[in-house]
Amino acid sequence: MSFTVVIPARYASSRLPGKPLADIAGKPMVQHVFERAQESRAERVVIATDDERIRSACEAFGADVVMTSPEHASGTDRLEEVARLLEFEPEHRVVNVQGDEPLIPPALINQVADNLELHPDAEISTLCERLHDAGQVFNANVVKVVFDHEGMAHYFSRAPIPWARDHWQGGNPLVNPDVSLPETVGYFRHIGIYGYRARVLEQFVSWPPAPLERVEALEQLRALYNGARIHVDVAAETPPAGVDTEADLERLREWMQGKVE
Repeated sequence: MSFTVVIPARYASSRLPGKPLADIAGKPMVQHVFERAQESRAERVVIATDDERIRSACEAFGADVVMTSPEHASGTDRLEEVARLLEFEPEHRVVNVQGDEPLIPPALINQVADNLELHPDAEISTLCERLHDAGQVFNANVVKVVFDHEGMAHYFSRAPIPWARDHWQGGNPLVNPDVSLPETVGYFRHIGIYGYRARVLEQFVSWPPAPLERVEALEQLRALYNGARIHVDVAAETPPAGVDTEADLERLREWMQGKVE
């Protein structure tokens, strides 16, 4: 079965305005993302934007661009509009690749698409990686996920889950730099790449933000709250960090320049 990659690309960014067009080794960032997506088995790669500057730049390197509403609150809303405009069949698989992931391994794109086919009970698929550092587990910016023996997500949280009651008893792991992780259970960081069946996107945008979503500021909790099943798999490769800040961008530019030279 075929699948489509959609790359949402917004010009407005609170921390790095114009991020999709930031030059990296002579190409705009979004072009690097597009090229990585084209290396996957996707039948089609689409860039979704609400900005004419991004549209113009993307069409210049031959990308397929879909213009979407500037009113969307999230990338998922933009993804749903693309699925609707392109009239995807309900079971068509749509992989959402963030526009600030210029080094995304194509294998991960294939992996989330394949997992929807392998797990027909799942409406959404995503990835994770095992954590070995307690500091990461207790970092609220690192989203953790717990899932069952079939890989179906139970919960996503910024908090350390599961809580190792006996292992951490008598100490405060939030302030103790020497805290360790228990060996009896794994801790997993969520990796923000998603595969969707087109039908769940239509449902998702009709659901109001869930209480759990509001308190954790994690959009995927809306899906769990409304009964959608999310399959989680350990990533086949560890993805490089995306670009969130100017410092991230400069580090990537230096690395890419070294590759070019």
